[in-house]
Amino acid sequence: MNAAELQQELFQVIKRNIPDHLSTTEEIAKVLDVSVDSVYRRIRGEKTISLDELHLLCSHYKISLDQLMRIQTGSFLFQGNIQNEQNFRYEAWLGSILANQAYFNSFSEKQLYWLGKDVSLFPHFLFREIAAFKYFFWTKTLFNSPALANASFNFKYYTDEMWEMGKKIIADNNRLPTVEIWNVENINIAIRQIEFYRDGHIFETESDALRLYEAWEKVIDHIERQAERGYKFAYGDPDMKPLAEYKVYFNEVILGDNSMLVVLNGVKLAIVVHSTNNYMMTRDLNFTENLYQHVQSIMRRSTLISTVSEKERSKFFRTLRERIARRKDALKVST
Repeated sequence: MNAAELQQELFQVIKRNIPDHLSTTEEIAKVLDVSVDSVYRRIRGEKTISLDELHLLCSHYKISLDQLMRIQTGSFLFQGNIQNEQNFRYEAWLGSILANQAYFNSFSEKQLYWLGKDVSLFPHFLFREIAAFKYFFWTKTLFNSPALANASFNFKYYTDEMWEMGKKIIADNNRLPTVEIWNVENINIAIRQIEFYRDGHIFETESDALRLYEAWEKVIDHIERQAERGYKFAYGDPDMKPLAEYKVYFNEVILGDNSMLVVLNGVKLAIVVHSTNNYMMTRDLNFTENLYQHVQSIMRRSTLISTVSEKERSKFFRTLRERIARRKDALKVST
């Protein structure tokens, strides 16, 4: 590949990464701090971009120069922020989810695939009880917040600001067509976390654990109703107005790792979850295509339970409810 071809390929990659409603030339002009006419000359190949400009564009749009030049190094370029005990800020984490979803929804063609190890992230924001517990569990137990070191769980720690951000996340996600691959084990992590707090006497009252289980039952009911209709709708909407397409597959033997793949106007973006709530993203062609083919392979070996397979769908969600019901029964016995 010569310099002119490399330059043309660079601008093609950039164009695919810019949402439909934005002007490619204007966005590039902002990055390079040049006029739109100057960008046009570079796009047409009348002016060669400098090494400094190449660095700016690749850095801004997270483009691997090795990949652009077809150099096989065996490495993958990821982007992401790592949160730990020193820098974890829950509101900032919520903000990053909102920003990502706004970006995804800015494309005319979009599709999200989710490979579940537990219940997908987004239903956690449907009910304040579950969102509050997830916040408290992460902040106290995973990130060892000094402010919560001796605290027992209480729903009051979840602020109105957090709740409003969570509702916005749900609203944005409802606009994103989604394919989810489930296993009956997905509900177990939520149950184990609740039982961990019960065993450690971290709940102020047993009724708090009961409230959580009841909220999870409502989540399962809502997911099943969406799967039955094949589309997402706002929780509590009596008309169940269709928002985005929603497909659910049931796989008996494969448990996912919470990885996600987003396809935006034909361009694939992989989201890999690590160390519980951290994630990193890549557009690497080899990596994303491999993940895409992996997802398609699992789907072929799974049972579609949205809109069709009523018997299998009913059996699957009944199994999830039974696991929650057993824990609720154990709570009643202990009290």
